[in-house]
Amino acid sequence: MNVAMVGAGYVGLVSGACFAEFGANVTCIDNDREKIGKLREGVIPIYEPGLTDLISKNLEQGRITFKAGYDATVGACDLAFIAVGTPSRRGDGHADLKYVYQAVRELAPWLRGYTVIVDKSTVPVGTARNIKRIIREENPKADFDVASNPEFLREGAALSDFMRPDRVVIGVETARAEQLLRELYRPLNLIETPMVVTGLESAELIKYAANAFLATKISFINEMSALCEAVGADVHALARGMGLDGRIGRKFLHPGPGYGGSCFPKDTRALVRIAQENNVTSRIVEAVMEVNEAQKARMINKIRTALGGNENGKTLAVLGLAFKPETDDMRDAPALSILPKLIENGVAVHAHDPQAMPEAKDLLPESVLYFDDIYAALSGADAVVLLTEWNAYRGLDLTRVKALMRGNVFLDLRNVYEPDTVRAVGFEYYCVGR
Repeated sequence: MNVAMVGAGYVGLVSGACFAEFGANVTCIDNDREKIGKLREGVIPIYEPGLTDLISKNLEQGRITFKAGYDATVGACDLAFIAVGTPSRRGDGHADLKYVYQAVRELAPWLRGYTVIVDKSTVPVGTARNIKRIIREENPKADFDVASNPEFLREGAALSDFMRPDRVVIGVETARAEQLLRELYRPLNLIETPMVVTGLESAELIKYAANAFLATKISFINEMSALCEAVGADVHALARGMGLDGRIGRKFLHPGPGYGGSCFPKDTRALVRIAQENNVTSRIVEAVMEVNEAQKARMINKIRTALGGNENGKTLAVLGLAFKPETDDMRDAPALSILPKLIENGVAVHAHDPQAMPEAKDLLPESVLYFDDIYAALSGADAVVLLTEWNAYRGLDLTRVKALMRGNVFLDLRNVYEPDTVRAVGFEYYCVGR
């Protein structure tokens, strides 16, 4: 089976590599010629565990190729996936579809024979029907169907999520399109992966609804963490007591500085906008977004309080900048909301992150100092702030940390450590919800 993957970003590269591993012949297309040149050499522009090896393997075996632009090869594909970015549009929070529609207009003239055009990007309800209209305008003779096949990839675990998914969602209008997509995903039949086959609008909405619900769980437990601190309860006991209820589940009940990343912030905003445009209220999702912003502000106040009520002139050693471990993604990371405000008030920041520092340098204030060595970042600090729960931070030599620092404040915003363990070394320990 021949597959075109339009867009060689995060979703396109992961999906393309995994489809190649499934046995398909995959052509990844991107307008960025420099990126395509590096990909042909096996140089991957993003950090995702295992992705470099998987792409290198399929490059060697000839099942994946990279092209800067379209040619007749694309027209001969059975399926063409649109996997370009849909960032939040400035001003209204809606998903910006200009890259999707541009990709479709560039693709349409090349279509030859029957092709299924598949939305892999996260797009609002109605996008598939707009794609169909555009293709008919650009190539009236094209024989095609449009489908929706949303991705559910967690950064840092994307290959596992693709190869062993909870479900595959397919939105189609014809049996012909359904058959081709089922054939492409046939390797998943061996592990009996559930296949949800539905209409275009339902498939488009499933991704937004799923992400909004997960974001709701995060904001809920963060709101409960504030209540736990106020009444002297333990948010971990609370989360365990809730999560053992099969109707609720344990996942995403982890308190922290708020959610970030490429999906939850923009998808919650887009879902609220979709509801507004259809004269439907979305009060729960709106509250989720408000709670998330409030949680970030609460973390600033927590740091300020730990520093004695005035952060001016203090040095913070910040461990972790990416929005989560096992990624270099800084999009909507809590660090981008928390650190600039502290720096504005006179804080000096020494930062370390195993992967995200190159990205962070373009987004955080210039005054931030970056360290390749964790302990060098801690030297002379008045306080340490554990902001992202990388494995590298889970086994710190706390005695050494204490000796290196000028102060003795340990702010664990991911609740990685047990309070008694850290306090026994001589730290003033602050966490979330305990």
